[in-house]
Amino acid sequence: MTPDHILIDGNRLPPDLPSPAIAIVKGDGKSQSIAAASVIAKVTRDRLMIDLDADFPAFDWKGNKGYPTRAHYAALATHGPTVHHRRSFRLK
Repeated sequence: MTPDHILIDGNRLPPDLPSPAIAIVKGDGKSQSIAAASVIAKVTRDRLMIDLDADFPAFDWKGNKGYPTRAHYAALATHGPTVHHRRSFRLK
């Protein structure tokens, strides 16, 4: 099913969307739909990080939920990236 209209939280629209769209800066504070989607995305991400932590405990994904911490950077330096690490993220 193709949506009638797409709301994007941010200031840029991805290319090739299947429907008309609007980008809304700080959209989670202005749109209940974006706010609800944001909560669902966060809960889903947190669950994925907990699952990844079981397979890759050195990276403490359960504790940092995917945000780079000093310990996470240290684990990257020691163990290298996994297939789950974003390659577009610049290491410090």
